[in-house]
Amino acid sequence: MFSPAPREVLELQLRVPAGCTAHVALDQAGWLKAYPDLGTQALTLGVWGRRVGREHVLREGDRLEVYRALRVDPKVARRERFVGQGARGTGLFARRKAGSKAGY
Repeated sequence: MFSPAPREVLELQLRVPAGCTAHVALDQAGWLKAYPDLGTQALTLGVWGRRVGREHVLREGDRLEVYRALRVDPKVARRERFVGQGARGTGLFARRKAGSKAGY
């Protein structure tokens, strides 16, 4: 599974020989040729949400995932959204019905 861009996910099912590594599986899938930056950048690989290295030996039923680097730190993004909304526009009681009391 690989997401080359936001809101775009590629999935491919492969049959690989026993003892196949994660890097070899990416090569067999054709993703290293289709997306040359995968081979050059320090990409992060995972199997079922668990981080693994390029030399990780795959087993039957494994789902290999390729993770893109984050462009923005999630904590920074949340902080910036909060500054834009203000304290009254966030939280549990941000959306009140017209005419209702605060906290209800």
